Amino acid sequence: MNHAREVKILVTDDEPVIRMGLSKLIEQSGVLNCEIRHAGDGEEALRLMKNWTPDLLFTDIRMPVMDGLELCRRLSERQSGTQIVVVSGYSDFEYARACVDYGVKRYLLKPVNRKELGELLEKLKTGIRADHSSSSAALLSIKELDAWAKRLELAVWELREGDVEAILEEWENHYPGYALTLQAAKELFHALGTTICGKLEARGAGLSELQPDYGYCETTEQSGKVFADGVRRLLHELRQKRLGSRKLLVEEAKAYIERHLDRDVSLEEVAERLGLNASYFSQLFKLKTEETFVQYRIRRKMELAKRLLEKPHYRITDISYEVGYADHPHFTKTFKKVVGCTPSEYRQKLGIE
Repeated sequence: MNHAREVKILVTDDEPVIRMGLSKLIEQSGVLNCEIRHAGDGEEALRLMKNWTPDLLFTDIRMPVMDGLELCRRLSERQSGTQIVVVSGYSDFEYARACVDYGVKRYLLKPVNRKELGELLEKLKTGIRADHSSSSAALLSIKELDAWAKRLELAVWELREGDVEAILEEWENHYPGYALTLQAAKELFHALGTTICGKLEARGAGLSELQPDYGYCETTEQSGKVFADGVRRLLHELRQKRLGSRKLLVEEAKAYIERHLDRDVSLEEVAERLGLNASYFSQLFKLKTEETFVQYRIRRKMELAKRLLEKPHYRITDISYEVGYADHPHFTKTFKKVVGCTPSEYRQKLGIE
């Protein structure tokens, strides 16, 4: 340690107490022989870095004058080589994800845990020595976490139980490499659960919150199992909700088709809107209506066309556009196939010239 070069560290936070506290924790860890400087916001940090390039930057996200997101963006443009650690509460997890494009690959949850910080510094130290092959995989990656949460949420939304289990197993095998403390693991799982529930709620899932009790967990492995069980409960709850409302789902699909008869709404589009697998939705629709999705859509278009043809002031070419057919001959052919006569013949039968 005595022969290690001095590592330059910049701590950026608008709260002086937090800056000093984090700096003290870094020094007391004894991991790095370091020179630590402070900045109260992103703008001050950039001024310091004009003539002094830190090896490590610890930055808060929410700061006045220039926030952490803008600071990270500016540094990414400079390609300074400074390793960046975002320090934030789990409530800022969604915001922290925006830093991914600017080279931020790791973050610490507030309040910073002494042991967790020491372990992170050990890994960062290896990175500073340019041995990225042994350190990068073990650091907490915001981009990785975000991608994983998105995949898991989509699998739950589409009721792909096999994929949900595969994604949970992938995490179970992977996250021990982060070497998180028990408290950090609990906070991380809480953040991931909040993110996944937020995404499901935005889709209108209407499920209960994923807030398992991590209090009794004595290991990070136990925390992971509690989280996984919570995700399985969400999947079960969503499946039961949909099974109890199959008729409502089909009625909602019909209403959506009705609102968009002026274009060819696809089965995949409606299935995604309902949060269903396209193949499952296709079978459900046929079961409830005794028609395929396409047959139903075409029939409703032609029924609207008939109503419009009964109004003399509508031109047939305009009607074809009203029901989503830019190709007039195609409209005529489809109408005849469904109704048994052409649009002109239909009008003649009604005595409309």
